[in-house]
Amino acid sequence: MEQNIVAGLDIGTTKIACIICEVDASAEPKIIGVGVSRSEGLRKGVVVNIDKTVHSIQKAVEEAELMAGMDVDSVWVGIAGDHIRAINSRGVVAISRADNEIAEIDMVRAIDAAKAVSIPMDREILHVIPQEFVVDDQKGIKDPIGMCGVRLETQVHIITGAVTSAQNIYRSVDKAGLKVIDLVLEPLASCYATLDKDEKELGVALVDMGGGTTDVAIYFEESIRHTAVVGLGGKNVTSDIAIGIRTPIERAEEIKKQYGCAYSALVKGTDFISVPGVGGREQREVSRAVLASIIEPRLEEILSLALREIKRTDYADMLGAGVVLTGGCALMDGIKELAEKVLEMPVKIGVPTGFGGLTEAAKTPIHATGVGLCLYAIEQMSKKQLGRGKAKSKGRKSFGGEDSFKGILDKMQSWVKEFF
Repeated sequence: MEQNIVAGLDIGTTKIACIICEVDASAEPKIIGVGVSRSEGLRKGVVVNIDKTVHSIQKAVEEAELMAGMDVDSVWVGIAGDHIRAINSRGVVAISRADNEIAEIDMVRAIDAAKAVSIPMDREILHVIPQEFVVDDQKGIKDPIGMCGVRLETQVHIITGAVTSAQNIYRSVDKAGLKVIDLVLEPLASCYATLDKDEKELGVALVDMGGGTTDVAIYFEESIRHTAVVGLGGKNVTSDIAIGIRTPIERAEEIKKQYGCAYSALVKGTDFISVPGVGGREQREVSRAVLASIIEPRLEEILSLALREIKRTDYADMLGAGVVLTGGCALMDGIKELAEKVLEMPVKIGVPTGFGGLTEAAKTPIHATGVGLCLYAIEQMSKKQLGRGKAKSKGRKSFGGEDSFKGILDKMQSWVKEFF
């Protein structure tokens, strides 16, 4: 892959999307390729059929490559699913230098101490994200390097996933002829594309309503504080429609996208739509109000479960910026009104920002994760280049082809740099 190209691969339950982004140091990132294919090999974010997943990945990547006019050989891949778990942990170390000045190795040691928690053998750590550092008794420090102290403490957010789920994603991407640079939690990637600095500072909850799962991420004082996954999404709404109005699943999905409304109070009772029957039965007319009465309870349930996750934290009353809603379900009419009613907070529809190029194709909540993966990749790789530039020379590294994140120390240093 060329030096100034990154690619993000959003492997979702209903769709697989590939975003190809061109990086120019003098301007904002430019999206040059967008590819989308129907996802047939996943259930609730987890691979259940390798061959179908591989085919869907290849189709999405080929479409993006055709639009971009170039090939990619490595991608940053999103991971989600209700197997994701997250905990907060603390670590404390003594400063190693005789003059008590804090060096990067002290930060690495503190994070290493914080991540020394008991994790089952069937799980692996995806991210260790520093939230803040404490030097002696001074709290709220983001970057302690160069400060003086005798004791360094850190609080980190540890995100884990099932080993087998991660392995199946690696295998699917590998069989599709691509290399996985890193796995990135999908709501974390979506935050990069939809949240601005002020929202993260004031306190905000991102609710990413996808096809198989609904992901929640809470930011406060510019640090991620909580992540969670609700095992319900847009496919549950589609299934309810198919059963409620007795129509095939494929047609129910089309009806949901074209005529669905999440808030029944906004629908006129005089609006009717034609619904084909199952197995060749006659088509009939169904009121949009009836359709809304099927959709609203399920979305209300999903939002209520997301609210329960928010209230489990200590930050439920500190979300000054309210909620940012993104994902495919965020496109439905009335979803903002329903979310404000259920969550009892101001709600904004999260649209990806921070890029140029194919803005019309990518500026939709559907591509929040794909765009976020590219923005995340650009930040991580540029920080890695900057760190190597200090230690070595001016040599330029590829954004996509190098064997990044190899070695324990290298991985630990990448965690330190991940948000600082």
